[in-house]
Amino acid sequence: MFVRLTARSFYSGLKNVPGRGRAFFAVTKRLQHSQTHLVPSTRPETSSTNSMMDIGSRRIFNEDHDLFRQSVRRFFQEEVVPHHKEWEKAGQVSREVWEKAGEQGLLGLMTPVEHGGIGGDLFSTAITWEEQMYINCSGPGFPLHSDIVMPYIIKYGTKEQLDRFIPKLTAGTCIAAIAMTEPGAGSDLQGLKTYAKKDGSDWILNGNKVFITNGWMADLVLVMAVTNREAKTLAHGISLFLVENGMKGFQKGRKLEKIGLKAQDTAELFFEDVRLPADALLGELNKGFYYVMNELPQERLLISDMAISSCEFMFEETRNYVLQRKAFGKTIAHLQTVQHKLAELKTEICVGRSYVDSCLQLLSERRLDPATASMAKFWTTDLQNKVATQCLQLHGGWGYMWEYPIAKAFVDSRIQPIYGGTNEIMKELIARNIVSQK
Repeated sequence: MFVRLTARSFYSGLKNVPGRGRAFFAVTKRLQHSQTHLVPSTRPETSSTNSMMDIGSRRIFNEDHDLFRQSVRRFFQEEVVPHHKEWEKAGQVSREVWEKAGEQGLLGLMTPVEHGGIGGDLFSTAITWEEQMYINCSGPGFPLHSDIVMPYIIKYGTKEQLDRFIPKLTAGTCIAAIAMTEPGAGSDLQGLKTYAKKDGSDWILNGNKVFITNGWMADLVLVMAVTNREAKTLAHGISLFLVENGMKGFQKGRKLEKIGLKAQDTAELFFEDVRLPADALLGELNKGFYYVMNELPQERLLISDMAISSCEFMFEETRNYVLQRKAFGKTIAHLQTVQHKLAELKTEICVGRSYVDSCLQLLSERRLDPATASMAKFWTTDLQNKVATQCLQLHGGWGYMWEYPIAKAFVDSRIQPIYGGTNEIMKELIARNIVSQK
């Protein structure tokens, strides 16, 4: 039917075109050929699965991904869940879990084998993001380490830098952080004050950073600093440096006490006359801002995928609760208001999942643009907070108790619209793309 209708409309548009018969025939054959070569996926989408977290769903994955997901799920259940309450009290995870993740091949999945990595695909990496959200344990900073910091070194580092750091980062014996945010510069990276001054062949680094994930445990920090104050714009005068723990003048402040992400170490970092060798510079001088702009779509999609995965977890947790919780002589799942709320939430989550999976496909093909990634980040993290609020409400007073998973998911959700660029900035980037002159 599609071929006939398309061919008919195409033919009507060729009435006055010489050789229209040959053109009509060629297009019709191409349409028929494309239809016969479509291979429909038999994998169900999340809208039709028993649970949104079921293994074997979603067309972007295959059976190999399913096997990998099983092993990742088992790792998080066995090595993370039993220890997470202890880590929440300590304000950090153990170094042992990092090394175990390295042994299991869960760090630096997309790093090419020739550089000491695993050589996996984007979808395998996404599985690790999602499975961490499905256990509701936000402590391990694996995604930032593997899929935000490591790509900078792989893409812009020298052979010596790759040989020195990538194997250790992949093994989990070296923990990485990225230091961009400052007390006076958050989403606006051009407000940076941290400064690196040339001194012979070395650099002298001064400044401080704040809200640094993995900051307390970090062995290696990717630091963004101004290197040319005379540049026509600050974007033309920013560089990236690899700063190692233990360097003289590099101090870590206290672990910051947050309302959520209790087991994730977040710290202030201070640099006072830190002498960096010439090979601490990552990539070209004064190109740092552009490197960051190139990598931000992946960072924002990472946040988006984790956000929608958290939504899926919260929905399933809440569905199980309302099917058991009784009020007025029957489970509250029998109440129409509860049923309609669940219907609304599931619909919005499934819509969000479809968009995120589309973005994952685009990123795997290197076609994800900044505006599209910004849409995913702002939409899904706003949705995450909406789902957290509504699901907690359906738990009633018990949802406010820390022992219930929804309480932890609720406070962990709140940071999502803030880091990785606030959602207000996301809307600015989207709008700029809309109104700019093409």
